[in-house]
Amino acid sequence: MPEQPPYLRIADVLRERIAAHEWAPGDRLPSRAQIAQEYGVGDNVVRRAQELLISHGVLEGRAGSGTYVAEARQRVRMMRSSTREQGGGSPFQADMKAMGKLGDWESRTEAKVPAPAEIASRLGIEEGEPCVRSVYEFLADGRPVQLSTSWEPYALTAGTLVVLPEGGPHAGTGVVNRMAVIGITVSHAVERLEPTQATAEEASLLGIQKGALVTRIRRTYYSDDGRAVETADIIVPAALGEVVYEVPVARR
Repeated sequence: MPEQPPYLRIADVLRERIAAHEWAPGDRLPSRAQIAQEYGVGDNVVRRAQELLISHGVLEGRAGSGTYVAEARQRVRMMRSSTREQGGGSPFQADMKAMGKLGDWESRTEAKVPAPAEIASRLGIEEGEPCVRSVYEFLADGRPVQLSTSWEPYALTAGTLVVLPEGGPHAGTGVVNRMAVIGITVSHAVERLEPTQATAEEASLLGIQKGALVTRIRRTYYSDDGRAVETADIIVPAALGEVVYEVPVARR
């Protein structure tokens, strides 16, 4: 069998030392140079080993301070269900409440943003057509656990009370309920999942290492006449959250 890459060997050693309680949650690890010298490897090998353990939630990096054993954090459950937006409230807050956590979010919205080519294709509009773009940072007990960037065709909601997802009397109620206010029935959503690595910006917002494992969900909502009314890119870091699907089963 091929020999295990050095960084995986160092990652295993560090994991074993943590499991043996040599370092407790919150403890700072020795410097990379010290670990490298102890095991006769280069600093780059230790860096890759630590980045792997950070992506798995075993370690956490603190800018300008070093690498620490991660405090135990319960992974939050992101439920994907056909019934999750029924009831008029926020689906995310309902998910967090079910886990005994306080769900909240921060957002910023821009109107009349030209649609990039990929977004235009997903929405079935021309590239450059104006959209309403909303960027979200979702929080569980005040800590970021999910990111989302949402796009809606501006022509769909312009001049209505729901043109801004986070403004007006229907702010924060979700796409399905907002669209219902203007007579649009959202019948279904299509989601495509892709395992990938966090960008530098995503990692900074989520408090994880650049390159850490994340699940990217490309979601598009459709009306009952087949029109795309919203599309979003949702980022769930593997160390902080799990994506769970609830699939209804029809009875004959």
